[in-house]
Amino acid sequence: MSDVAQPITYPPAITVEDFARNLDAVQARIARAAARAGRDPRSVRLLPVSKTVAEDRLRNAVAAGYYRLGENKVQEAKRKSENLADLDVSWAVVGHLQTNKARDVAGFAAEFQALDSLRLAEALDRRLQAAGRSLDVFVQVNTSGEESKYGLSPDEVLAFLAALPRFETLRVQGLMTLALFSSDLERVRACFVRLRTLRDRARDTDPDLIGPGELSMGMSGDFEVAIDEGATCVRVGQALFGSRAPRYDEAHYWPSGT
Repeated sequence: MSDVAQPITYPPAITVEDFARNLDAVQARIARAAARAGRDPRSVRLLPVSKTVAEDRLRNAVAAGYYRLGENKVQEAKRKSENLADLDVSWAVVGHLQTNKARDVAGFAAEFQALDSLRLAEALDRRLQAAGRSLDVFVQVNTSGEESKYGLSPDEVLAFLAALPRFETLRVQGLMTLALFSSDLERVRACFVRLRTLRDRARDTDPDLIGPGELSMGMSGDFEVAIDEGATCVRVGQALFGSRAPRYDEAHYWPSGT
């Protein structure tokens, strides 16, 4: 059981030493959570989420060992990928994507964690074919039941997965979710349990639909709980880079106007 509370204020990381220290601290939290759950810490991948972080700071983060970075805004991710092209770093897009931005993602991203419509899958596949590339994708699921969040409803997931094999450039890796933003970790936990249950149901239906069956869930305030419930990828921003202004993410996790 995790005793992590929300919210926590994290000081900004600036130097290579700051980033290395934060990386060690987060990896230690991952290792402790995995040990409590009887899991190998190596079964949990850390994805640093660098949204709003300036490029000069990202150079220090990469020097400290941050080799894949996640971004919410595709425009920001594309700019950073171009300006930091001299570094050994790859990019994951983890926020909502409009179909008219599919070409950008197809051009530079190694991973996309917010696939939630066949229209978007078709647009990505078309652009990836033109670029001669393929892309690791996670299907985003709205496990909290909040109408204001992006992602498929749980009862849509199996049919959606069954429709994806025709898009040959998309390599389905598993499922992704955003839990409730709440200090009640048991309500948060229920979101993670729901995603794991969906993954297991998909495996029982047809193991080929879900690829390796990864579960991308958990952020700075709740990733220990996510690891308890089977997370294989945790998306951590503030614990690594420092606290951001509140409610920055709304436009990229929730539909506009909510």
